[in-house]
Amino acid sequence: MKKTFVVEPVISAYMFASSLTSPLVQQYVYRRYWEEMVNSTFVDDDNVSYCEWNQSDPTFLKQKRVQENASLFAMKVDLSGAIPSILMAFVLVANGERCGRKISLVLPLVGSLVCSIFYSLMSFYSLPLVLLLPLALISGIFGGMATFFGGAFSFVVDLCETQKQKTIRIAVVDLILGLMSGLGGLASGFILKGIGFEWTFIAVSLLHIVNISYTTCWLDETVRVSEFRPRSLRDGFKETFSGVYVLFKSSSCEKRISIVLLLCTFMAYLFLVFGGFSLYTLYELNAPLCWNAIYIGYGSAVSTSTSLTGFLGVVLLSRCLRDIYLVFIGIFSFIGGMVMTAFATTTLLMFLARVPSMLVFVPIPVLRSMLSKVVLPHEQGAIFACIACLEVVTGTIAIAVFNSLYAATVAWFPGFTFLFSAGFCIVPLGLLSWLMFTTWHKENFVQFVNEEDASEEHADS
Repeated sequence: MKKTFVVEPVISAYMFASSLTSPLVQQYVYRRYWEEMVNSTFVDDDNVSYCEWNQSDPTFLKQKRVQENASLFAMKVDLSGAIPSILMAFVLVANGERCGRKISLVLPLVGSLVCSIFYSLMSFYSLPLVLLLPLALISGIFGGMATFFGGAFSFVVDLCETQKQKTIRIAVVDLILGLMSGLGGLASGFILKGIGFEWTFIAVSLLHIVNISYTTCWLDETVRVSEFRPRSLRDGFKETFSGVYVLFKSSSCEKRISIVLLLCTFMAYLFLVFGGFSLYTLYELNAPLCWNAIYIGYGSAVSTSTSLTGFLGVVLLSRCLRDIYLVFIGIFSFIGGMVMTAFATTTLLMFLARVPSMLVFVPIPVLRSMLSKVVLPHEQGAIFACIACLEVVTGTIAIAVFNSLYAATVAWFPGFTFLFSAGFCIVPLGLLSWLMFTTWHKENFVQFVNEEDASEEHADS
């Protein structure tokens, strides 16, 4: 059977299933807490979901406690799968040059299939919500989203022949992630209305089965895996972590500074993006918006346009601006969107808050591309392993911090967390300014460093 290197369908299906599942799980947990704490059935009609506006009404106080408990429970679930997910991402992605890229794709798909099957069983039989904690642990053992994306980006970079092609291909993958995220979010509301939680999770399970079949049977491997050589446990452990160690030890001082600053900027910006956007569903369910599943789906779909404009921004602006300036533009776009969201008290304003965020996703593919350009071809697995692990750590910390902050401030100002994320942008902006200052006299520093190390490597050989 002839195999293919087209990995985009795998990424598309995985992201669509994940973006379809995430808001449904949040809404399911919210409804379960509502029914337990308010002692009434959750009402969700064609216009808005029921929520109390009168602050003197006892139901209003219960509603705020539901918001707090749902937020804190989401934090616990994410923390449960964080550590195993970090370890698996580090081991699988960093060893991609030896064990292949496909294992980093298949294992997270299997973990997602297990989760979706369990979600359907929980919906059918109203199983205790606390079971979501060990389920998150199991999902982390299979690698989770960070391992999948680390493997996917490494797979795509393996197919690139030029530095310019890396930026475009990585931007294309991020565009797919944004489009599928918006499409999945939009479909979630309509599918939930049509067939309910139970059958939606079953449909997601079938999608994962198809994706696993395509990945294992039709997707080719970009790395030729060497024959198995028996080695001791100590040697295997050392080999697993040696890639990242050698990456920093063998690099020049300028290259190490560049990598560290880029990774810190990437982590700081992801912290704000993950934290800010993770609260959108709870914020939209709360008064005065009181959105239902359909409107939440519409809101997720509007985010699709920001992914498209972000991709167009990368493609068009990269022709006349350096990569570092694109990151600056994206951060300021994020600040504008968060500030407007903090004061969005009507449905129209909440939709319009996406307009300043048109370029919010520009920094993510550009920073990935800059990091990929900084390292040599045989170091791609190590750098993407670092990126994948930082994504897990950053996402976990961000969700824990922002959910705790939201729970503490929702009673007096629900939009405070969005203002916090906008103000905290001073950190990635400062790191980026430092990087620009150190590379001011180099037109394209990442290529300079890459060529410098390549010449040193050639001389040593």
